[in-house]
Amino acid sequence: MTTDSRSADAPDTTVTFINVFEISAEHLDAFVARWEQRAALMRTRPGFIDSRLHRARSAETRFQLVNVSHWESQEAWEAAVADPGFRERAQAAQDDPRTRITSSRGLYDVVVELSAATAEPE
Repeated sequence: MTTDSRSADAPDTTVTFINVFEISAEHLDAFVARWEQRAALMRTRPGFIDSRLHRARSAETRFQLVNVSHWESQEAWEAAVADPGFRERAQAAQDDPRTRITSSRGLYDVVVELSAATAEPE
């Protein structure tokens, strides 16, 4: 079941940015510390709403880290990632031999939204 509560005259322009990281378990802590520095820069950018970095519970999980961020619009996200300071830090993280990573990122729209079911009174 998909639902879209957006009205035709007030479209929702928010976007979800998701980036999944393949990284060895021994490099996680160092990568997370530098990710926090990059995230601190992003949170100051216009249009930033929130971000959460998720860590896998098992070292056997393919994607050890998953970043989920929300932005007011695609344009706001594009402007933020175009910032030279951010681009330099992101490239340095990608090139760091101490924390070899593979990432896959993209912008997404919500197509299904669920919340906990509430019990109806009998």
